[in-house]
Amino acid sequence: MYNNTMTDPAALIQPDLGQTAIPLHILDKSGLADWLAGLSAGQQAVLAAQKFEGGAGETAIVPDGAGWFAAGGVADAAALGGWCLARLAEVLPGGTYRLVGGNDDRALLGWTAAQYRFDRYRTAASTAAPRVLLSKAEAAIAPALAEAAAVNMVRDLVNTPAEDMGPAQLEAEARMLARQHHGVVHVISGEALERDYPMIHAVGRAAARSHAPRLIELEWGDPDHPRIAVVGKGVCFDSGGLDIKPSSGMALMKKDMGGAAHALALAGLIMAGGLKVRLHLLIPAVENAIAGNAFRPGDILRARSGLSVEITNTDAEGRLVLGDALTRACETPPALILDFATLTGAARVALGPDLPALFTRCDATAEALLRAGLASDDPCWRLPLHEAYREYVKSDVADLQNSPANGFAGASAAALFLDRFVGDGIDWAHFDTFAWRPVAKPGRPKGGEALGLRAAWGLLQERFG
Repeated sequence: MYNNTMTDPAALIQPDLGQTAIPLHILDKSGLADWLAGLSAGQQAVLAAQKFEGGAGETAIVPDGAGWFAAGGVADAAALGGWCLARLAEVLPGGTYRLVGGNDDRALLGWTAAQYRFDRYRTAASTAAPRVLLSKAEAAIAPALAEAAAVNMVRDLVNTPAEDMGPAQLEAEARMLARQHHGVVHVISGEALERDYPMIHAVGRAAARSHAPRLIELEWGDPDHPRIAVVGKGVCFDSGGLDIKPSSGMALMKKDMGGAAHALALAGLIMAGGLKVRLHLLIPAVENAIAGNAFRPGDILRARSGLSVEITNTDAEGRLVLGDALTRACETPPALILDFATLTGAARVALGPDLPALFTRCDATAEALLRAGLASDDPCWRLPLHEAYREYVKSDVADLQNSPANGFAGASAAALFLDRFVGDGIDWAHFDTFAWRPVAKPGRPKGGEALGLRAAWGLLQERFG
């Protein structure tokens, strides 16, 4: 089961009730001279010795009578936000801090998320003392802590290797969320999965029994409220199937359930936040393994929707399992579908690791998601569902093929494939996310990462909060 491997986020941000704390001065280069003028010559010398110039990410410790204070550099001290305080939370000594001047309401997430550590498999776990921030922005504390917990949940789930994070473990995560928030879980597996969700079954049937495929559904909320479907690709490991990946391409495939991790975390935010929606969470959970019964290139699968799909590449399996899950999501038509998937390398070639590719049918939904992403320092980038590219997913022998051979517009072609399984007129947004950070940045360690989660959460709060 998911095991948060860092200090409880709630312990890292606390309301400022006048507790004893270390003063934390936040500076930028433009304000440095005036601030230095108010310090003693000795304190100025200490800062000079530490080469503190007010640059973003710089820190210094300054003696002050019998105690000391800290100084931190940021790009703009008048507009703290996002990840401004993250570097300070990583490098300052353990202790309790109070910001001197300034408003920290938009910087709380970065302070908290910066102290994440994935220590589950380390013999000697980190013993670093936590850095606690006292905040006067009491109304901002609970939302920031909730988002930090959701981000860290995605990180932990993605960082956990496939042997310990298979379909059964994803089911356990959904059941845990349901218990916490009084939801209902229904799991389809075995013969029922083969009969009713043939593409999910075909992709996962070669896995060991302990990693058997399943469709996990969680429902929560008042049935009279708008129905929201959240779908996450749960490929717990992707060997590529018979179109096997090279070892370099397989190295990170524990993260191929990153879409499911995002969906679970978003579902947790929705339920804990009490949004007035009827939540329908769907996770097709499989391992794309290799065995004598693996599905083959050239096979034609009959999807739950009735469409026939020619398999031209067994390594394009995520869109298959999502197709059946999206069909199920539309059977009781929702007001909105959000799906998350680590779907295509083409999206990463186009946008790199930081930006999820966003596809939507509705311009207003796209604009709202892009706006929410910028507001929450979780930017996305819209790519087209270009009508002319629908021919790329046509098959000579079936209704669709799962992987065009021309190599063009791979992310758009995959999204257009998914579009065939979403009912007419349904508002739908698809995130093709990387779920991984290859290089650490302040507050964002190398490893599993939530990318697009807070943008989606911002949209849902705006519409249903």
